Amino acid sequence: MLSEEELLQVFQALSNPSRRQILVWLKDPMSFPGQEPEDVEIGVCVSDIQRRIGLSPSTTSRYLTLLRQAGLVTATRRGKWTYYRRDEDRIALLLRTLGEVF
Repeated sequence: MLSEEELLQVFQALSNPSRRQILVWLKDPMSFPGQEPEDVEIGVCVSDIQRRIGLSPSTTSRYLTLLRQAGLVTATRRGKWTYYRRDEDRIALLLRTLGEVF
């Protein structure tokens, strides 16, 4: 079960519509142009996310950092690129916690 502090961090991360949209898009990484099936395991490149969301690179990176800190996504570095994917285990734990609390 997630702690109260962890829940607060998740709710803060999800309080922004753009961050929620990124999380929804990451549910289907193949929906990003140029995404290859073998890339699904590591995630979607931050530059592809940034192009799709239409925000500045710094804002997109900050949003992804908040989602990562809340445990909703994981980040993988490959050279100079960072790839993000949903942390489905953590999201499932969040949903179980919400079901128990509410």
